Amino acid sequence: MAVASFRAAVLFFLVVTSVLVAVLIQTEAMLPRLAVTSVGVFSLVGMALVWKDLRSKVRGHGRTSSSLLGQYVAMKAVGWLGRRQRAKLEGDTVDVRKVQEDTLIGRLRKNQQTTYGKQFDFSSIKDSATFRARHPITTYEHYRELIGRVAVGEEKVITAEKVLILAMTSGTSGPSAMLLSTRDTNAEFFLQGVAVCLDAMRQAFPATDSLQRTTKFFYTPTFRQSEAGIPIGPNSSTPASSRHMLNLYTTPAPAFQVPSEKDTLYLHLLFALKDPSVGTLESNFASTVFYAFSALQERWQELVEDIERGKVSAALNLEPDVRLKLEALMKPDPKRASELRAHFEAGFQGIAKRLWPDLHLVLAVDSGSNQIYGEMLRANYCLGIPFYSPFYAATEGLIGVNLWPEDPRRRYLLCPRSMFCEFLPESSLEEESPPTLLMEEVKEGHNYELVITNAAGLFRYRIGDIVKVAGFHNRCPIVEFQYRRGQMLNVRGEKVSEALFLNALKKAVTQWPGAQLVDYCCAESGILGDSTGGSDPHYQVFIELKGVRNLTEEQRYKLDVCLQQASAVYRSYRMKGSIGPMRVQLVAHGAFSELCKQMMSFSNTSPNTFKMHRVLRRKEYADFLLGKTVS
Repeated sequence: MAVASFRAAVLFFLVVTSVLVAVLIQTEAMLPRLAVTSVGVFSLVGMALVWKDLRSKVRGHGRTSSSLLGQYVAMKAVGWLGRRQRAKLEGDTVDVRKVQEDTLIGRLRKNQQTTYGKQFDFSSIKDSATFRARHPITTYEHYRELIGRVAVGEEKVITAEKVLILAMTSGTSGPSAMLLSTRDTNAEFFLQGVAVCLDAMRQAFPATDSLQRTTKFFYTPTFRQSEAGIPIGPNSSTPASSRHMLNLYTTPAPAFQVPSEKDTLYLHLLFALKDPSVGTLESNFASTVFYAFSALQERWQELVEDIERGKVSAALNLEPDVRLKLEALMKPDPKRASELRAHFEAGFQGIAKRLWPDLHLVLAVDSGSNQIYGEMLRANYCLGIPFYSPFYAATEGLIGVNLWPEDPRRRYLLCPRSMFCEFLPESSLEEESPPTLLMEEVKEGHNYELVITNAAGLFRYRIGDIVKVAGFHNRCPIVEFQYRRGQMLNVRGEKVSEALFLNALKKAVTQWPGAQLVDYCCAESGILGDSTGGSDPHYQVFIELKGVRNLTEEQRYKLDVCLQQASAVYRSYRMKGSIGPMRVQLVAHGAFSELCKQMMSFSNTSPNTFKMHRVLRRKEYADFLLGKTVS
């Protein structure tokens, strides 16, 4: 489950409102002259009301009036749009069948003159029943050659829209795939996702409706070009692409020119620590926030010294002009440095709220493979701060929105105008041509694999996500993400999902005195060859822990027992000897952080979209962790 940048999409409205900002600023300069006219009286009253409202929201630190006003106008514009889009979504959920039908037929009409549309005779399809009867369920192999033709410059192959980016998936459950990103998919994400979730966020957390800045942990992605010059890379844009967007964030523009992820993270932390009024911590995924705090715990002394001296650490590998621009923004601040030093020396439990007393929210996806990072943050660094996991989305596009920010269960209302959705019952996933259900046909409490038709050339496409229907909002399904098909442990047909294994692991960790789970992944013994002992198929489990340096054999076996208790099928195979006991390896501190870098390098994935693989499918990754084993 991947997600595009949340606030980055606000750029669309910031550009539109920038003209209004300029007018307001000009009006502010003209106030003395306007005061002698009747028009001036109304202008003064209007501006007074605006500035009264603006002052009530300001907790900014070192902000210019134009920066504050720009953010204020943008918030008002997006707030209005959010309320409008939320009302539209509510209406759509009442007659979800018609909305889904209209969405599908509209896409087929738009793409009927493409090579693909002609091949499947889209022009003659009048309803979803005909579409499902004529068009097969597809996987990525169905599109590989077609997308290759797009990459070399052929137009209108599978979509009539101009392709903006050849977007790479994160490759969590297999090789990274190349998909199409168009204006339609970007517009849908902003209008049906960002605007709606901002409205839900402000209703649930009113304090976020202020002019505090956000610390956004974002890393400028690297793009390469296709033969036709189309950018290839993650489907995300940098906040530095517009000066308007930088009004929202603590990190200044020059920091986004730094290619090193490690150095960029240091700069994110440095400028966030300088501003005691930060209101939100944001990233695509909770894992990025977790590793940011881990870096803060390791480098806080260096960061505090920089703030005290008004310098940027000489250890950072920066271009001279970038360093010059960054240091121009630094001034010695012994008072803030003293405050920070005292907070750090008091320990890291609940450190976020002590560093930033007005911090109201952590905005990041913390479901699926990011669940453990969210749990660790809430229990330690971000104790007492609410989290909001806004979207269920992927490189394929927006799938659902979370309208219940305060609910600890991460539930997402499917967006009926974003994807035409079909559902494969979990019991039929191995069938060659399984029948699908539509939104109004699924049942609460049942699991399904999603099959989507999106706005960028994917038709009846299996995305590999298994979701549970948790309920309905009017007539529209609400889903909870369960697992990725490719991230399932399966050495004898037992099919142990990521969620099932994680629950067993968390239960086992509670039985290891002093242990705190940092990260984990598994490998099936078949990929390890001679690297693993024993001939029986089994799981090789790699765990990074805090608080312990070793595990006894009895403690390791607790994990096997916990999984047997959670899965009757696994227990049955273990009792028969068809599956051998799992082998649990404790790896060195930082091993998973290093593994992340290797995985990203292999798949050309950005840190913004990367998700840890819970089941390793490449031998070299398992061998790497075997080399990091300490116990």
